Amino acid sequence: MEFRIADTFTDSLAKLTGEEQKRAKTTAFDLQLNPKNQGLNFHRLDRIKGKDFWSVRVSDDVRIIVHQTGESMLLCYVDHHDEAYSWAERRKLETHPKTGAAQLVEIREEVQVVMVPKYVEVETPAPEKPRPFAAMTEDDLLSYGVPPEWLADVRQATEESILELASHLPAEASEALLNLATGTTPVKPQVVLEVDPFEHPDAQRRFRVMHNVEELELALEYPWEKWMVFLHPAQRELVERHFNGPARVSGSAGTGKTIVALHRAVFLARTNPDSRVLLTTFSDTLANALQTKLRRLIGNEPRLGERLEVHSMNALGQRLYQLHFRPREVASREIVRELLAAAGKEVEGQSFSQHFLLTEWEQVVDAWQLDSWDAYRDVARLGRKTRLAEKQRSLLWAIFERVHKELAARHLVTVSQMFTRLAERLPESERPPFDFTVVDEAQDISVAQLRFLKALGGGRPDSLFFAGDLGQRIFQQPFSWKALGVDVRGRSRTLRINYRTSHQIRMQADRLLGPEVSDVDGNTEERRGAVSVFNGAEPLVLALNGPDEEIETVALWIADRSAEGVLPHEIGVFVRSEGELERATAAVEAAGLPFRVLDDTVSTTSGHVSVCTMHLAKGLEFRAVAVMACDDEVIPSQERIETVADDSDLHEVYETERQLLYVACTRARDYLLVTSADVPSEFLDDLRG
Repeated sequence: MEFRIADTFTDSLAKLTGEEQKRAKTTAFDLQLNPKNQGLNFHRLDRIKGKDFWSVRVSDDVRIIVHQTGESMLLCYVDHHDEAYSWAERRKLETHPKTGAAQLVEIREEVQVVMVPKYVEVETPAPEKPRPFAAMTEDDLLSYGVPPEWLADVRQATEESILELASHLPAEASEALLNLATGTTPVKPQVVLEVDPFEHPDAQRRFRVMHNVEELELALEYPWEKWMVFLHPAQRELVERHFNGPARVSGSAGTGKTIVALHRAVFLARTNPDSRVLLTTFSDTLANALQTKLRRLIGNEPRLGERLEVHSMNALGQRLYQLHFRPREVASREIVRELLAAAGKEVEGQSFSQHFLLTEWEQVVDAWQLDSWDAYRDVARLGRKTRLAEKQRSLLWAIFERVHKELAARHLVTVSQMFTRLAERLPESERPPFDFTVVDEAQDISVAQLRFLKALGGGRPDSLFFAGDLGQRIFQQPFSWKALGVDVRGRSRTLRINYRTSHQIRMQADRLLGPEVSDVDGNTEERRGAVSVFNGAEPLVLALNGPDEEIETVALWIADRSAEGVLPHEIGVFVRSEGELERATAAVEAAGLPFRVLDDTVSTTSGHVSVCTMHLAKGLEFRAVAVMACDDEVIPSQERIETVADDSDLHEVYETERQLLYVACTRARDYLLVTSADVPSEFLDDLRG
């Protein structure tokens, strides 16, 4: 007997209490081990429209709804008795007549309209609202996976009612309609009538066969992260596609880029048995998060983990550098800052600020590994808008040359030097340390790191795969990938379906950014047309009167979310910088919940609210997020603005600060609160719309 699990089951399981979930899981395991177990209390639901639905007793008040035939059993839903029965009464399992995909279809409620005469004054009728699907043929709507009984409702839908209607439809149908409504022509689902309806690509992201207890346990242990079991066809196509050069997947926050990166790494390891695969990202914090998710994804295939490694870029670079070169200590940012300050005092006639010297070193001299006056004099300084005459460059080079000499004297190497030397050495190796490399959050890798990755890939097919979002670039200045030999044109794809962030949060956060974002090579990421597949609460943007009121307001909001069943580790509280962390911790303490303040080494902890700066929030996700202290002069950072040497640099500062707030807001799935305690940041006006 085929034993399957539906995504509706994992969704409903996550809404139960911890004890209820434990009992439901135990019952699910018993069903898988012995579906005909006499000890299980089955009750056939024979007074409903759907066929072959049964309820299975979990406890006095909790029931699992299963669909059972002689050949298969499908876990469909779990809830309290009345709610579970109500769900089953409104569902049927059928094969779509056009696409051939198995669907759990919500039965359209038939409402008898009673006409009551009412005499009113004649008024000018309001203009009829546009109906975007009214002119579509039945065949077209069916080809997008719309169930036959919902065709009339779809044709009658207005722009205002589409989202509510979409929540009642199978995923492929709702996504297609939302795309059409936003001006994007979606790809129609495949027509696969000759095979098992559960084998259809669209059915495979809703239903999955559980081959053993371990696989079922994995699926039920992390119900919110159902991407481990259910993969969208557009994502699967990118995961399994062959590329003859470097490839990149992009998309706004929540569209599943990390999901694709994880599955791509596993796919490469699985289909190339003798290969070694690297999954990497720019920070230790994100690498730890990837490692955790990877363990969950391949929990029943432990041998894959022997050939699939997860490292942050810098940790990997240091490890390989120790193997290929004489061990050297990596110069920290603090050491470089000290060396620049000392060298600046020795050069007469220069008046550059310490911030300008540091950023010019990091973004130009060290980034591009300029080791001579001629190289620095002629460099284009891409991303640095402040104009420098040759005389000014000469003064600056006198400073940077001293820093180069001092680093060498102390036997220190910068991170960029480390990756540049590795890029030069790797082509000499008989075999690269990794056959395939998958990079997550690729928008924040540096010039030297990209050179290293190019050398690591060696130009082999499928060797380099990048996942990232230009709209979330918060650490690196823009530069040309093509100029470094990494050309993703023609092999770049954009994901548009948002699974992580509610429609309301996505719409509000998108107001912070433009409709499209382009890189230096002219690759454009179109941000219009992205759609979220679920509704949530309206985000709150509040301007409060002082820190005390802000702390009290945020504390009450967190306490309300907790009372609604949101667990502590599903809550994140973010601020712009460390100077505002005290406000955030005070709010969580006032809410009466335990918390952890995250840094580069501390990851999220079960049972604890996560508190951190916006930069560290990158790559994390929570059901509820509070973004605090969004005050004027805090974001955009007044400190950054005051260090700008030229007005033309202000644009870049404002853009990265906007992207930083966008990153913070889009960590939220269901609930978002943004607050200020002083004069509100100008960005909050944009956020409100």
